[in-house]
Amino acid sequence: MKLKQLTITILTFCVAAFSGMKVASAASFSVIADGLYNAGGLSFSPDGNLYVTEAGIGGSGACVPPASGQGDSLCYGTSGAVTKIENGKTERILTGLPSLALPDGTGAAGPRDIKFDAQGKPYVLIGYGANPVFRDRNLGETDLGKIIAADFNTNSWASIADLANYELANNPDGGDVGSNPLGFAIDGNKLVAVDAGANNLLSVNADGSNLQAIVAFPQDILTNPVFPPSGTPSNEPAQVPSQGEEVRSQFASQPVPSSVTKGPDGAYYISQFTGFPFPEDEAKIYRVGADGNPSVFADGFTQLTDLEFDTEGNLYALQYANQSAWKGDFDGSVIKIAADGTRTTLLSGNGLESPSALTIGADGAVYVTNRGDRPGLGQVLRIENIKSVPEPSSALGILAIGAFGVGWLHKKRKLPNLP
Repeated sequence: MKLKQLTITILTFCVAAFSGMKVASAASFSVIADGLYNAGGLSFSPDGNLYVTEAGIGGSGACVPPASGQGDSLCYGTSGAVTKIENGKTERILTGLPSLALPDGTGAAGPRDIKFDAQGKPYVLIGYGANPVFRDRNLGETDLGKIIAADFNTNSWASIADLANYELANNPDGGDVGSNPLGFAIDGNKLVAVDAGANNLLSVNADGSNLQAIVAFPQDILTNPVFPPSGTPSNEPAQVPSQGEEVRSQFASQPVPSSVTKGPDGAYYISQFTGFPFPEDEAKIYRVGADGNPSVFADGFTQLTDLEFDTEGNLYALQYANQSAWKGDFDGSVIKIAADGTRTTLLSGNGLESPSALTIGADGAVYVTNRGDRPGLGQVLRIENIKSVPEPSSALGILAIGAFGVGWLHKKRKLPNLP
């Protein structure tokens, strides 16, 4: 997800060849929270309450240029928040967090994920979505691009790790400099995060020491990629072939890791959103073991935004859209991958639109942040009443059905007032 190829705002296995039967599910969902502003990650605390991050809508402060170098600038504000969901009620429990967004409030970077350690201490990951060289220069002291430790009682926080600055100083993948941390996991006394802009997986101790890259993910070489038609709104206009221009048969696309979770085998599993032109069925789930080398655990997905294992070892994957985002259809999917490789689509479309994150409750239900790129229209869904229905089998188990930072694809709308 480097600057020239995708705007930054928005897993010891070989490629898994799942030959088991594919399954579809008839599921329903209930809306347990609504009216969220660019809703991101969500997590249950040890006390059983659910918390969700809101990236906010930026503000009227200083601005930084967009990662692609074209289009509106991203402007700073303190509209980011963490919201608590308890007994059907929502309360912003942490407010004033940094936020960066386009003038219409879309394409927001800000609070993107939240996790609790074994003692119930909350950590929040703050995205950024631009070249880190402009952060301190243009915005001054800010916690964009960092992991923070929060105190809900005092509405305060402390910086733990500066991921954006690590990219600026080290640039592990050797490409264009850019940073947009999107998701993280807690593994004992370590915080393990993905930076979608830097294309890497990092770890840092909970006390902020020993920040380092575990691995940088490789570019994908697409064969005969499908590009948006000339004139189609795009956050990478320079990459869209003009009318009459010969379409390239091969194209280097950024990997764009979007989330990380720890598996029952102790390895880290990383979802891939994919870079422009967001190829369908090309997103992967990587596995990174103790040797630090990435291998493909599963493939055939489209624009993955999150992963999580349940207590039985099933892996749940979330698709932001079932089609390339530039097509304008934002129906997403929740897909369950059983230990034997069988895939089950729990929910596809039918109200699931541009979802950004998921988590599994103690009740076994799947909770999803819906419309995660829409300020004032974000939701948290509880998926329930899952009944499996057999589908035709697939040799590779590839699903033919489908920050971040593609708020540019939605029509501009008048924003509701942020509470």
